[in-house]
Amino acid sequence: MKVTQAEIIISAVSEKQYPGEQIPEFALAGRSNVGKSSFINKMIQRKNLARTSSKPGKTQTLNFYKINDAFHFVDVPGYGYAKVSKKEREKWGHMLEEYFTKRKQLRAALLVTDIRHAPTKDDCIMYDFLLHYELPIIVIATKLDKIPKGKRQAHLKRTRETLGMRGEDPIIPFSSETGEGKDEAWRLLESYM
Repeated sequence: MKVTQAEIIISAVSEKQYPGEQIPEFALAGRSNVGKSSFINKMIQRKNLARTSSKPGKTQTLNFYKINDAFHFVDVPGYGYAKVSKKEREKWGHMLEEYFTKRKQLRAALLVTDIRHAPTKDDCIMYDFLLHYELPIIVIATKLDKIPKGKRQAHLKRTRETLGMRGEDPIIPFSSETGEGKDEAWRLLESYM
């Protein structure tokens, strides 16, 4: 897909703030600093539309990015960051549950993991949550450029097994540095539109 237009529409904290348009949405879930913003920026070929930060836990809202007037990427708050208060985590949990369970425009959830490491307990909880609500799940395994080519399959197998992935759920190895996996990700997203 050639992206000619991309903009942040709104940073929302509740359903009444979500955009009213009936266009498809793809939500990106993952722990803090796993590369959700870098994934968005690489997919749309823009350096800084989605803000990346060296400080985990910066995204505290649902950020709606409108792409080509055709769909939204929705960046949700990262999980698993210890310095966020319990009260704040509960607030995020409620916000995420409201979005994932009520949003009719949501076509698929992109669970973003770091291919270098086995998925965390929080990643497994998120995968099970998405499964429970019968949402289509695409696993995006980021930081692909950081592991040798010969070890990729073993890392992907570990991700699949740790999450307990269903056979039909795709996993896309992805590098926001090299762009590897970008075309495959676009093909898959377009099939959900």
